[in-house]
Amino acid sequence: MKIISLEKTEKLKVNMEGAEKAWKQMPISSADGAPVYSYRVFTVEPGGFTPYHRHPYEHMNYIIEGEGALVNEKGVLQKLKAGDFALVMPNEKHQYRNTSTDKDFKMICGVSKEFE
Repeated sequence: MKIISLEKTEKLKVNMEGAEKAWKQMPISSADGAPVYSYRVFTVEPGGFTPYHRHPYEHMNYIIEGEGALVNEKGVLQKLKAGDFALVMPNEKHQYRNTSTDKDFKMICGVSKEFE
């Protein structure tokens, strides 16, 4: 078993082209021996965003805090707030944006451990 506080999980800058003011933490991953899934936590600062991208796997997200938007393949912003879930399907182009001017947007992102 593993129990860890998010505050004790290393926070790394998202260094992908098109990302701005975005951070990633991996409290549970393949490094812990997780057999199937990894949980990542992304924090996007006010005015920040993840890359507008696609990948061959789905990911499931739960918004922990803040408000933001999920941009879909047509460029439409779908509002998100703490307590919301989002599913991004394989190869679906997407981007998360923090729409707040003063609060972080934070979400849990569950993926297969092969894609952490």
